[in-house]
Amino acid sequence: MDFPPDLISSLQKADRIAVLTGAGASQESGLRTFRDSQDGLWAKYKPTDLASPEAFARDPKLVWDWYAWRREAIKGVRPNRGHYALVEMESKVADFTLITQNVDGLHRFAGSKKIHELHGNINRVRCSQCGMFTEEWGDDTESVPTCGKCGGLLRPDVVWFGESLPRGELEAAVLAARNCQVFFSIGTSGVVQPAASLAFAAHNKGALVVEINAESTPLTPKADYFFQGKSGEILPELVNAVWRNKD
Repeated sequence: MDFPPDLISSLQKADRIAVLTGAGASQESGLRTFRDSQDGLWAKYKPTDLASPEAFARDPKLVWDWYAWRREAIKGVRPNRGHYALVEMESKVADFTLITQNVDGLHRFAGSKKIHELHGNINRVRCSQCGMFTEEWGDDTESVPTCGKCGGLLRPDVVWFGESLPRGELEAAVLAARNCQVFFSIGTSGVVQPAASLAFAAHNKGALVVEINAESTPLTPKADYFFQGKSGEILPELVNAVWRNKD
């Protein structure tokens, strides 16, 4: 792919880059999106009916089992070339921030370091009562695991409908968007708030905005550069054109 020389030059000079990724980045690894139809036992449920505090209060075992099923599905998924291209980009940029709406942990698996997970991480759980976090819990499949500190039920460490995003993660993401020189929006629909506002915040502060997505979004008219296609194909080529050729 031929990239505009102005973009190449801007990226080579940039020392503050922020990146936002959405479901499209993980979908290229073969991971079903949150709203895709469910399989087997879960086909009769809508994901939106299971991902809420009310659903957990009503039937915690049902919700826990659904997330256990999703975690098992993720275990067979590996990062794609787009994930690894972002790891390489991070190694080339002094101040690099990766912001993701995804809960699958694939960026961490690939090796990204400075990550803000706006919607949490499905591989962690926390106590529904005291909030204690853990990445380890019992393997009893007959009941919902409980907190070793207070005895409360453990729940996935993800943001459910009706819940606010983690304040610290959101504040860090907003700060990165406002301070960056280049902002990438990758594989995201641009409609889920507040993440969708980050690219506009960067644009309003004078940052160069680059969008990579399978189709145009509400951000596209504001983006300085829009590349339609798969991030797993476009990002490696861009990283090669900018940093490997520079080296």
